Order: sequence, then structure tokens, then C-alpha cells
Amino acid sequence: MSPAFEASELYDAAFLESLTRLRIIATRVKGGGRPAEQRSRDLGSGFDFRDYRPYTPGDDLRAIDWNLYRRLGRVFVRLYEELEDLPLYVLPDLSRSGFLEDPPRARTGLRASLALSAISLNQHDSVGVFPFSEDLEVLVRPAAGKRRVLTLASQLANIEAGGETNFGASLSRFGALGLREGLVAIVSDFFDPRGIEAVTAALGRLRHRLLLVQLTRSTDRDPDITGDVRLVDCETGGAADVSIGAATLDRYRAAYDRFQDGLVSFARKRGAGLVRLDVDQEVVPQLAAVFESGSYVA
Repeated sequence: MSPAFEASELYDAAFLESLTRLRIIATRVKGGGRPAEQRSRDLGSGFDFRDYRPYTPGDDLRAIDWNLYRRLGRVFVRLYEELEDLPLYVLPDLSRSGFLEDPPRARTGLRASLALSAISLNQHDSVGVFPFSEDLEVLVRPAAGKRRVLTLASQLANIEAGGETNFGASLSRFGALGLREGLVAIVSDFFDPRGIEAVTAALGRLRHRLLLVQLTRSTDRDPDITGDVRLVDCETGGAADVSIGAATLDRYRAAYDRFQDGLVSFARKRGAGLVRLDVDQEVVPQLAAVFESGSYVA
């Protein structure tokens, strides 16, 4: 099979350059990584002062606060926040349905995935990419380095469409990889034939922080169809003949609203980020609006 998109459809020099204005900053990063630009829960010999603790043998003598010793007659060392990397794990949804519209929402999803990856790589963070549909694959293993952006872009451009959406199987596979705790950015429309409850249950089992990037378009809630039509499931091939009138559309909108409420409620309870991207608009200006203060707190 050939790649789903030409490389020029996903990125160019101007697109990559526009990403340098955006940053992702985590309020706290789990310790155990390497020095970078994110704040860690660990305390050590970083730059920002946090606290004192009594001196113990083996402590760095340079950390002793001698002014405090002169006042209190006791030896304390200064504790600072360590700066460490924030692993970013990007999970773009490659389900077959995302490649059928015009423009395909999968194109926006891959551009958003590249944008988030480039931002993190520019901050010296490690990035891994794990596309999914009915299952999950390892496209790019987590690694750091600003020069990896073009290589990663090329790999994303060679992606092929997947099959039916299955959040449960895909996220179970991701969780089994045993990766260091980080930020998981899931780029998807979050439509799964098993319903939003199955989606949020799968998300809830992940031990990582979550950033949900929802790919939307206006017709998701307000489809422009009426009359007698045959609806074909673009992933399973199943078909149904229906008559669509005002009452049917009202029931559909109510179901869509329940879907959205379920996703929003999960994000609030979990403390996850939720960003909606209109697939009919350019990616970078929308991300810039989210990060307009210069940082996104995950």
C-alpha cells in the first residue's frame, strides 16, 4: 500500500518554523529523567529554590546556607527544583474513517501530532509516536534531539490508514509497553463503535498524564443530510436504510451531546487537557490560540 498523504500535505518549512513559538510546560514532571526544561518533583541542585533540610553526611557542601547557620547555629542545605525532560508519547488515530472526508481529519491529526512532537523536541524532551486504530504500533521509539523533527515528519508522511477504531485494545497495548511516566497526547475524534464509556474506561487505565486532542468539524453535530438515505459504516461496511427528518436529527444531536459530555466529564475528573481542533481550519493558529500565553499547563 502507498502512504496516505504526500509529505508536502503534512509539513513544509513554514509549518515547522511556526511551531517554535509554542511551548508545552508541565506544572510537575515525574523524576528519573535527564536534565531539560521541565520542572521535576525531585529536589536537588537545580536552579529554582524550593526548601531547606538538615545537612546529612555526603551532601554537597556548596549547598549549605551559611547565613542560616550563623543565625540558628544549625547546618541546613538549600533544595532546588531539578529540571528534567518530560517524555511525550503521541498517539495519532489512524482509523479508516479518518481518511475518507475532504479534507481528511487524519491529515489534521498527523499535522497536530507533528506539531506537538516538534514543540517537545525543541524543548529537549523525548518523543515517541504510537499510531493506533484496531491496535497500536510503535512508529517512533522515545528519543530526544531537535534534529529528529524532519526524520519524524518523514515517518509520519509514510503512514497508511488503519482499520476499525478500538481504544480498549490499543491503549491496553500502549500500557503494556511499560514506558516511563510522561504526557500522552491522544489525537483522535474519539469515536469508537463501543461508545464513549469504553473510550473513557480505556483512557482511565493509563497511568500517564493525558492531553486529549479532539478532531472535530461542524457537521459532526449537525449533519447536512435529510430524507431517505442509506448510511454505510465507513469502518465496518455495515449499512442501514433510514429516513432522516427533524425528530431523527434531534435524537442524533442528543446522542452526540451525551458523547461530548462524557469526554469533557472524564477530562475534568482526571485533570486531563482537552483541546478541540477544527479539521477545516489550519492547525498552528488553533494551537497558538490554546498556547497564547506561551505555555500550556498539562
